[in-house]
Amino acid sequence: MKYSTQIKPISYLKAHASEMIRKLNEGGEPYIITQNGEAKAVVQSVEEFEQLQERLAFLQLVQIAEQQIEEGDHKQPEEVLESLRERIIRRNENASGEKK
Repeated sequence: MKYSTQIKPISYLKAHASEMIRKLNEGGEPYIITQNGEAKAVVQSVEEFEQLQERLAFLQLVQIAEQQIEEGDHKQPEEVLESLRERIIRRNENASGEKK
């Protein structure tokens, strides 16, 4: 990803906001907005923002899982499968009981 072409001063944002939003919604790269020569903000599409948030949430879950494994706070795959089987059986029994 090359951001050098996406660096714009805040005055450019003010003057070209609708054009920038159109480009973002067409799959364009995020813009880095500068103020007094310093990077101050990033403007990106909502879709791109949502994808980023989902990736971050997934990485946090992976980090938590790794920590739990290191601490020994996890179940063996066989235990998980058995627990799932039991839940499915209970769900099926409840469903068949409700239909009668």
